[in-house]
Amino acid sequence: MIKLSKKNYKIITEKLLPAFIAAGKKSIQLSGKKLKVFTKSDGTPVSNGDLAVDKILQDAIRKITPTIEIVSEETIKTNKKGKRNTFWLIDPIDGTSSYISNKDEYTLNAALIVNKKPALGIIFAPKKKRLFYSFGKNSAFEISKGKKIKLNCAKIKKTMVSALTNSSNPSDVIKKILRKYKATKFQNMRSSYKFCLIASGEYDVYAARPRAKEWDIAAGHAIAEHAGAIITTHQNKKITYGKPGFYNPSLLVRRSKRL
Repeated sequence: MIKLSKKNYKIITEKLLPAFIAAGKKSIQLSGKKLKVFTKSDGTPVSNGDLAVDKILQDAIRKITPTIEIVSEETIKTNKKGKRNTFWLIDPIDGTSSYISNKDEYTLNAALIVNKKPALGIIFAPKKKRLFYSFGKNSAFEISKGKKIKLNCAKIKKTMVSALTNSSNPSDVIKKILRKYKATKFQNMRSSYKFCLIASGEYDVYAARPRAKEWDIAAGHAIAEHAGAIITTHQNKKITYGKPGFYNPSLLVRRSKRL
């Protein structure tokens, strides 16, 4: 058990990384022919891979912070209703459609929320072999090909402004926002991997209308913001967590004030 404090966020995060690696390997083992897909009561799909990953992550988190509540997309029905300030948010597999289709865009996600704000975040894209994590301002990192890289949202290619969307045909509202920031290139991406690519400087901006749930964006919020990105609603308001129903407001992620 590790005491919850800012000085221990780094320890908590790094102790969880092996569990993400193990869960990622499990997700790959169960993909393809071994994958069993079910339909949840809300009509969305879930697989044995989602559930296996969820168990690995929750077990690891409970060992490290046993007194902190875990809210997961796959076990939310077992959580009691009420106001929350400090808790874990897990989306074991974000981009389930990508995972079911045996593609490589899906991610494993966990974020620790403290006082309704993301204090640390971990995202692993197993098939891309990229692990992202953060535990405070200017403390965002990626591990890829055995190397640890500090993330600071610095633009990699000095070219046009490139934007990410969650649809191949974004609404006029989203197109207007992205064009406001002079985006000329649009890339559709369906998982939290979007946040990581802004943190790494590979893309510049992402905008979405109110959609999905808090566990879909919390880890990405932490990583991108700790790397230096600006994350708000379309109305420039801060995004907090633990809202009734865990519904997200609109979302705008910018690599920096000046793109």
